[in-house]
Amino acid sequence: MHREEIETCDAIEVHEDLVRLVHETMPGEGVLYDLAELFKVFGDSTRIRILFVLFGAEVCVCDLAEALNMTQSAISHQLRILKQSKLVKSRREGKSIFYSLADDHVKTIIAQGMEHVEED
Repeated sequence: MHREEIETCDAIEVHEDLVRLVHETMPGEGVLYDLAELFKVFGDSTRIRILFVLFGAEVCVCDLAEALNMTQSAISHQLRILKQSKLVKSRREGKSIFYSLADDHVKTIIAQGMEHVEED
């Protein structure tokens, strides 16, 4: 495995204006923690697969399980995580619960991630 060497500065010179800008614009630790937790949710391929299914339509757990060749229990577990993270929402219709993306932000995050991994 080839390890690429990380380049560093030849001289130590702190650019105070840049450091000040970072301190002025950096979100608080709580916000950064919440953002990191959100991205952890995207770190599971099963949840990504569920989100891709929900791109196209509102879907019930039974259909998700069938489409992804998984048990309803496994799907429900992942949906609970996605719902807690406010990435999906649900609604009841009779005996069925239908899931959909919570908002267009979710689609944007996935689409930009796909664009990034498909770059040459």
